[in-house]
Amino acid sequence: MKKLVMAIDNLLAKIPQDVLLLVARIAIASVFWRSAQTKISGWEFLGQKWQFFNLNSSTFSLFEYEYDLPLLPPDIAAYLGTFAEFFLPLAIILGLFTRLSALGLFVMTATIQFLVYPDAWPTHILWLVPLVVLLKYGAGTLSMDSLLFKKNRNEL
Repeated sequence: MKKLVMAIDNLLAKIPQDVLLLVARIAIASVFWRSAQTKISGWEFLGQKWQFFNLNSSTFSLFEYEYDLPLLPPDIAAYLGTFAEFFLPLAIILGLFTRLSALGLFVMTATIQFLVYPDAWPTHILWLVPLVVLLKYGAGTLSMDSLLFKKNRNEL
């Protein structure tokens, strides 16, 4: 039994970190991207809506009556939240400014947790895990960050 456990452990240890970071990027980006897709209307390409500025009426109702954020007017919160859900996942998928994008989604998740749905922590903690991983390790070598900032890493 000990040999089997060690063999499995050795096999799993061979999974490249870059693959795990890519999976973390895809997993968390899909959560927020799908949320953005429910909030926008307009033309579609590849089965996805791309008119990020064209919010549907139910989005404004959500931010006014359901989310009811204390510091922002509902219209502004609707646009800011939807833009973040649209653009930050795209950046994370590309691995572009990954830590900054992950930080934005981390703040959004914390806001949702503490100001909107405080009882939804089992869901939010599942969102925070890949975000914390991306904050700590960045996007890995399978990313635009790696291409753009490779020169800077070599100089360090």
